[in-house]
Amino acid sequence: MARASSGLAYPERFYAAAAYVGFDGSPNSNDKDIGSRFSTDVALILYALYQQATVGPCNVPKPSLWNPVEQGKWKSWKQLGNMVSAEAMRLFVKILEEEEPGWYSRASNSVLEPVTDVQMNVGHVPLLQHNAIVEPIIKNRNSFAETKTISAENGGLIETQDIDVVSEGLGSVVVYDQWTSLPITGQRPKGRYEHAAAVVEDKMYIYGGNHNGRYLSDLHVLDLRSCTWSKIEAKVESKSVETPSPINITPSAGHSLIPWENKLLSIAGHTKDPSETFQVKAFDLQIGTWSMLNTYGKPPVSRGGQSVTLVGTTLVIFGGQDAKQTLLNDLHILDLETLTWDEIDAVGVPPSPRSGHAAAVHAERYLLIFGGGSHATCFNDLHVLDLQTMEWSRPTQQGEIPVPRAGHAGVTVGENWFIVGGGDNKSGASETVVLNMSTLAWSVVTSVEGRVPLASEGLSLVVGSLNGEDILISFGGYNGHYNSEVNVLKPSHKSTLQSKIMEGPLPDSVSAVHNATNPTRDLESEFEVGQEGKIRETAIDNFEPMKSKGGETSEHILAMLKAEKEELESSFNNEKLLSLQLKQELADAEARNTDLYKELQSVRGQLASEQSRCFKLEVDVAELRQKLQTMETLQRELELLQRQKATSEQVAINAKQRQGPGGVWGWLAGSTPQNADDA
Repeated sequence: MARASSGLAYPERFYAAAAYVGFDGSPNSNDKDIGSRFSTDVALILYALYQQATVGPCNVPKPSLWNPVEQGKWKSWKQLGNMVSAEAMRLFVKILEEEEPGWYSRASNSVLEPVTDVQMNVGHVPLLQHNAIVEPIIKNRNSFAETKTISAENGGLIETQDIDVVSEGLGSVVVYDQWTSLPITGQRPKGRYEHAAAVVEDKMYIYGGNHNGRYLSDLHVLDLRSCTWSKIEAKVESKSVETPSPINITPSAGHSLIPWENKLLSIAGHTKDPSETFQVKAFDLQIGTWSMLNTYGKPPVSRGGQSVTLVGTTLVIFGGQDAKQTLLNDLHILDLETLTWDEIDAVGVPPSPRSGHAAAVHAERYLLIFGGGSHATCFNDLHVLDLQTMEWSRPTQQGEIPVPRAGHAGVTVGENWFIVGGGDNKSGASETVVLNMSTLAWSVVTSVEGRVPLASEGLSLVVGSLNGEDILISFGGYNGHYNSEVNVLKPSHKSTLQSKIMEGPLPDSVSAVHNATNPTRDLESEFEVGQEGKIRETAIDNFEPMKSKGGETSEHILAMLKAEKEELESSFNNEKLLSLQLKQELADAEARNTDLYKELQSVRGQLASEQSRCFKLEVDVAELRQKLQTMETLQRELELLQRQKATSEQVAINAKQRQGPGGVWGWLAGSTPQNADDA
C-alpha cells in the first residue's frame, strides 16, 4: 500500500514552496539563509525562478561590479528570458522536491488534504509501504501526477520479490512475463526522459535526454553482467589536424541511438539552440571520443521525436517534430556505407504527421509504424511501408489493439514487437503489449498498476541476453517524476508464440506478401530439407536388416529409403547450388548498384563542375557582349568624326580653289580693267 495525497494545486503549491524556502513576497523576506540550505547554483536558480514567476522577465538594470552576489542573482534571472510564469512555478517546485523530498510534509503552513490509500504493484511484485506526494501536471501531451516517493533508500522504490534469486545481475530474473526491478550498483544516472539507449556486448549505453527542461549530454553505461552503472568521460574529436578546435557536441533530447560497427550513432534530437542542420554524431567505443559525421546529399530538416530504424546498412528516418514545432511525416534514408542522404517519395497514403511514435522492421523488408501523437491527439494506428516497392499501406490489426499512446518504446524479438509505456492525453499506458508482425495480431504480455516508470513517457527499451534468452530492459521515463530505475522482463515462449495460435484465419497482411516474395523463406526450407536428410541418414545408418523370414522385405524397404535419401540429397544439393547462384547474383547486383551509384555521384559531380564552368562562360560572354557594345559605340563615334573631318577638309579645298594662284592681289589686279571699261 502507498499513501498518496493530491496536495495543493498551482499556484498555491508554488507559494507554499516559496514560503518554505524563505520567499514569502513580503518586504521583510530574507533569502540570505538559502545559501546555507542549498548550494550556490541551486540557490541562484530558485531565486531566478521565483522572480520570473512573481515579477516576470528581468528588466532591472545590471548591478554594479562591486556587488558579485547581486550580479549573480541578476544573471540567473536574466538567463530565463521570456519563460512564462506557470513554467517557472513548476520548475521551482520540481527543483525543491529534488533537493528536499520531504518539504511538503514538513512545511508548517501547508494545507494537507485527506490522504487515501492506493494499491501500487509492479506485476506480481508487491511494494513496501512508502509515502508519495502526487500533483497533477501536464507534460508533453500526457497528464501525469507529479510524484515524489519517499522510502528507505533515498526515495527510491523498494520491492519485495517473491522469486528465488539464483545469481547476481540479470541472473536474478527467473520469472517470465513480469517486470522486475534490478538491484543496481555504481553511479546511477540522474532521472530523465527522451534519452536514447543501445546495447553493445552485454552493456547498455544511455545518452542525453531531458531533465527539468534541461537537455543533457552525459553518457552512461550499465554492465548487464554485474548490474553496475558507470559514467563515461567522453572526449571530443577535433575537426581536423589543420583546425584543432574541437567540434561542438550539444546536449539533446528526442534523439535516437543506433549501434553501428564499433560506434554508437546519435541521430537528430532537439537542442537548446536549434538549427536547420540534421546532426549525426558518432561515439567511438574503442577510443571513447565523439565526432560529427560528414554526410552527403540533401539532409532532412533538424528534428526530434522521430523514429530511426536500421535496415541492413541503411537508416530509415520517419516523422518527428522540427524546431518550429511543426509535425512531420517525411521519409529519408541514410546509406551508412556512403553516408549519402536520399529523400523517399513513397506511394500510397502515409501516416499523418506525428512524433513520439515507434517503428520496427520485419523480414528486412517491411517498416511498421505504430502510434505517436500530434499537438491535439494520440494515435493507435498501424502503418506498413514496403521498402522494396516504397508503398504505404494500413493493414487491419487483429487481437487486443492497444490504446492510443505517444512517447512509448518498442523492440523486436524475432517476429514479435514489444511495446512498453507511453500515454495519451489523460494517463500513462500500463500494459506491455506484443504484436506478431507476421499475423499483425496484438496481445497483452503484462500490466502494471500505479504511476510507475513502466507507465511513463519517453522511456527507453532495449534487448539484452541471459543464458541465450532475450531480456527486455527499460530505463527512465517521465510520469510526473524523472525516473532512473532499470526494470527487466523475460518474455516466455508462450508470449512469443501466443499471437500465432490465436483463433481465426490469418489476416490479409504483411505475412502473405512476405511468404510470397521473401528469399529468407526459401533458405529456411533448404535448412528443413537438410535437417530432414540428416535425420533420415542417421536412421538409415543405425538400421539393421531383420533376422527373420521377412528379411527380403526389410532389405527392400532399406533400398527404397536409401534411394529416397539419395533423391533428397540430390534435390538439396540442387537447391543449395541455386541458392548460392542467387546469392552470387544478388552480390553482383549489389556491386553493380554500388558501382552505378558511385558513377552517378561522379556524374553528378562532373555535372556540377560543368554547370559551374557554364556559369563562368555565361559571365564571360556577358562581359564580351558589353565590350562589343562599347566597341560598336566607339566605331559609330569614329565614323562620325571621320565624316566631320572629311567635310572640313572638303570645305578647306573648296576655299583654296576659290582663292586661285594669285591670291587676293591678283584678283584685285584682274578686276581693274573691267572697272575702267565700265567707267
